[in-house]
Amino acid sequence: MSVARPPRARHIRVLATLGPASNTPERIRALYEAGADAFRINMSHGDEAARGALIAAVRGLEGEIGRPMTILADLQGPKLRVGSFAEGKVMLAAGTPFRLDSDPAPGDARRAHLPHPEILAVLRPGHRLLLDDGKVVLSVTDHGPGFVETQVTVPGVLSNNKGLNVPDVVVPMAALTEKDRRDLAFALDAGVDWIALSFVQRPEDVAEARKLIGTRASLLSKIEKPAALMSLDGIIELSDAVMVARGDLGVELPPQSVPRAQKRIVAAARAAGKPVVVATQMLESMIQSPSPTRAEVSDVANAIYDGADAVMLSAESAAGQWPVEAVAMMDAIAREVEADPLFTKRVNFVETRPEPTTADAMCEAAREIQAIVGAKAVVCFTTSGSTARRVSRERIPAPLLVLTPKLATARRAGILWGSHAVHTRDVHDFEEMVGKSKRMALRHGLAAAGDRLVLMAGVPFGVPGSTNVVHVVRLAGDELDKR
Repeated sequence: MSVARPPRARHIRVLATLGPASNTPERIRALYEAGADAFRINMSHGDEAARGALIAAVRGLEGEIGRPMTILADLQGPKLRVGSFAEGKVMLAAGTPFRLDSDPAPGDARRAHLPHPEILAVLRPGHRLLLDDGKVVLSVTDHGPGFVETQVTVPGVLSNNKGLNVPDVVVPMAALTEKDRRDLAFALDAGVDWIALSFVQRPEDVAEARKLIGTRASLLSKIEKPAALMSLDGIIELSDAVMVARGDLGVELPPQSVPRAQKRIVAAARAAGKPVVVATQMLESMIQSPSPTRAEVSDVANAIYDGADAVMLSAESAAGQWPVEAVAMMDAIAREVEADPLFTKRVNFVETRPEPTTADAMCEAAREIQAIVGAKAVVCFTTSGSTARRVSRERIPAPLLVLTPKLATARRAGILWGSHAVHTRDVHDFEEMVGKSKRMALRHGLAAAGDRLVLMAGVPFGVPGSTNVVHVVRLAGDELDKR
């Protein structure tokens, strides 16, 4: 039986990245106490031993406090880079020609090695190449077997092995590298709850990862490339969740286009009933400062008003000087925004039309019932988690108590808007469902004597995807003695 801990006093979830600044059990617990609901492990950094230690620390915290803990493993994806230079770096002046080719010889101010033949094969005049996160920009002027000629449009210093972005074409590369496949196998064997897939360009990228993952974890697709925006609906359909990965997206898109893309991704995910995470540079200044800028606070608030399921901290909690304070600030911003009397109206600005299914009809009915009777919480029984996802999609302004007999389902619910998941024994009949709902709502501080609850379940019990019951109960005074 789980230890009773009250839910967060907010609906949006906070996802904190673990790293050198937060890699001890004590610091991870401090992040949780400050407001972290889920933890991200960046598979780009560290070795298997270090990652395994982080996973073990989170699972240790889970056992210590009796709450399901959510772990997301973020795969690195392909890393496109230029080769090295004879003198370590070169200065590229505006308007000068610069050649990229398949010759592995060290480069100079006239040429450099591009160790990605698949990219050389698809580049055409007019395509842009963004080097070192866009600090240097080249425009293709000519192409041929194993080379492209370019002109420098944004000048700057280019040094060894700097990163490369190609925003104007679909890069003919798989989203999963051999490293990713090894990391994926490790993460699945270690029992992580979510896999974040990088370099997603097409629905086929998601399908490939899905085949490897099976049902061992849920799959989150990172939307970080313009090509993904062209196939957004198909990618969302095959994913369990998506992330607005604004770092790479902000390199490959003009900065002024990123807010529009963010809102489009959030709206599309919400309409499809899939969780959506907004990430990257949310409280960037808190890497070095104990306080964020006002613009960063507004940025976080904007994502919360849009109805994102979760907001994510990257370097702020992984490598910054103020990791716990960054999580606490994210929590404080969320509480303040959700206390806005107009928050419920604004967060439901996106229309989420129900599909013609019994489950969607029940979830929409639950929202209306909660509003009319003023129920203190919605309680849903779920095995697979589908009921919880459907109810969360409605953005009901009351806590969502998710009761499940599957620990994996409880853990995966950690990024769902409004969710407070509890791993508990299954129920077998209607009377048992009602009794357990009341006890759990009382135990976890969601309701008191005289309060109403909206209950949701599927009959017969234990059959995934059979949500067909909505029931309203009132807690009597003697319920307090049955906790």
